Amino acid sequence: MKFVRQEVNLSEVKQNLALISLVVPDYDEAITYFCSVLGFELKEDSVLTPEKRWVVVQPAGGGGCGILLAKAATDEQKSRIGNQTGGRVFLFLHTDDFMRDYTRLTAAGVEFLRGPVVEAYGTVGVFKDRYGNLWDLIEPPVLLPE
Repeated sequence: MKFVRQEVNLSEVKQNLALISLVVPDYDEAITYFCSVLGFELKEDSVLTPEKRWVVVQPAGGGGCGILLAKAATDEQKSRIGNQTGGRVFLFLHTDDFMRDYTRLTAAGVEFLRGPVVEAYGTVGVFKDRYGNLWDLIEPPVLLPE
């Protein structure tokens, strides 16, 4: 197949980031954590093969990007569980009420490593998920019309 480069008017392009893959050790354990602890919704759980499923979770009440829970199948993939970004914050979860979600997550046993603090980009706290990945929980500031 040969691809031909075409001039494209980028203002007419409609794209969005639909899914981010997150490597996990077990599908059912990850579904339970994301849905019961973090409060996400299970959007899809389809069996592809006896070993592989297509599992998508998404923050409750939101649209936008979902997370594809991908079960680690090799030693290399297993080595990445909990550290897909080399220790940096990996995912950014926006909320309309930081203190509501911070209180709920803390009560559910989620470990916050930093925050809450107020930054120019909103109220933020950094938490570690069950696997070790770092997340920002962020309530963006309300921008008032000028």
